[in-house]
Amino acid sequence: MTKQNNDTFKAFRVEEAEGQFKSSVQEMPFSLLKENEIRVRVHYSSLNYKDALSATGNKGVSRNYPHTPGIDAVGVVEDTNSEGWAVGEQVIVSSYDLGMNTNGGFAEYIQVPADWAVKLPEKLSMKEAMIYGTAGLTAGMSVLRLTEKLKPEDGKIAVSGASGGVGALSLAILSKLGYTVVAISGKEQEYDFLKSLGAKEIMARAEVENFAQKPLLKPLFAGAVDTVGGVILENILKATQPMGVVSCCGNAASPKLELTVFPFILRGISLIGIDSQNYPMPYRTEVWNKLAEDWKPSHLSDTYTEIGLEDLQTKIEQMLAAKLKGRTIVKLI
Repeated sequence: MTKQNNDTFKAFRVEEAEGQFKSSVQEMPFSLLKENEIRVRVHYSSLNYKDALSATGNKGVSRNYPHTPGIDAVGVVEDTNSEGWAVGEQVIVSSYDLGMNTNGGFAEYIQVPADWAVKLPEKLSMKEAMIYGTAGLTAGMSVLRLTEKLKPEDGKIAVSGASGGVGALSLAILSKLGYTVVAISGKEQEYDFLKSLGAKEIMARAEVENFAQKPLLKPLFAGAVDTVGGVILENILKATQPMGVVSCCGNAASPKLELTVFPFILRGISLIGIDSQNYPMPYRTEVWNKLAEDWKPSHLSDTYTEIGLEDLQTKIEQMLAAKLKGRTIVKLI
């Protein structure tokens, strides 16, 4: 094992005591690398909804405590027990089991299977990688699947949950690629923010929720990136034009869909699920490379807030109360 400058490192730890969960920044010891593992000195991480759930004791996300959340990390390989990575290489580690049941990126170091790492593209800084994070990777996957089937001239693209991390980045990327984007949001105070990201139209969430209760609706969209599920996704599908494409990556509103098969068998609409946690590595690499160059929004730096480990608990509470916008990144070095 490579000699460390210190015997311990800082980490944001969540502990369980008598059914209650509390967090604090603690000093943690290093451990020996297992076969095919790497140790990464984390420079940045990012805050995601799944991290907030893990930090508050959601056993559907993290079964065992004490635990370090953080499903995203970027940094430099400082020790390796794998032929695939060399000391000094810059890597992104996101999703898989990181921050769920494997100690995550809210720490100065992570120790993970080498197969979870992606090489940081040359034209992407570490900070930019975490402004994207899993949210950007998910947005990129959604955009990739849509743009395989739809061109800008095919019609409008709806983005639901547009002020959130995935929604805001999907909106910005699609806008840069020349698509006419309709942002769907329940936060009127964020409309100017959405316009700055490139939204050509904005629809109130309540308006979409209250579309007529019919099996099919007047076609409004060529496709959509849905981040919330539930009745919003139902109504988007019913209002999508023939041969349209809708991607789905979230269920904050509801995991249930109550609709007929008519949008699929009468209009030929495709509903594509996005699984960012276990997305195949060749596609991950493709998406990261696109995010580094052609897809990078010119105003990417306007979509984040930077914090330290000591600020995490406050931001987690704000996220759970739906009071955050854009992305929150955590600086570790």
